Amino acid sequence: MNNTNQTNSSQCNGSLTVLYDGACPLCRREIAVYRDLQPLQPGSTVSFADISNAAVPLPAGTTREQLLARFHVQGRDGQLVSGAQAFLALWAALPGWRWLAMIGRLPGAGWVMERMYRLFLKWRPTIQRWVLRWDRHLAAKSASSR
Repeated sequence: MNNTNQTNSSQCNGSLTVLYDGACPLCRREIAVYRDLQPLQPGSTVSFADISNAAVPLPAGTTREQLLARFHVQGRDGQLVSGAQAFLALWAALPGWRWLAMIGRLPGAGWVMERMYRLFLKWRPTIQRWVLRWDRHLAAKSASSR
């Protein structure tokens, strides 16, 4: 399995590294949406690092537990952002998502998005169980129709 996949994209004029939980079915689905997007600016990139894999190196001063607890993006300058700010940085770099980043930069919108993200984090384990059950159901249905 390829732990780090590069997709041309940008954050203004830089590169981003998305640190995601590859063991999370929700995270894998969302990252799959972002992976194949074309760059907004030629020459910049978005890299995806599955930090659930112990072989993937971590940014200095972080722990795997810390990074798995929230969504993180690291800029070319090494700055690490998490939660709603990480999504805004990623969306600003991706075609088709920039409009959402622009809305998120309106006064108060980032604050609301962060509160919504924190609420989601409380429900994430339950949602993950539902998704896993749904995946198993689809796999069983697919196997029985062969």
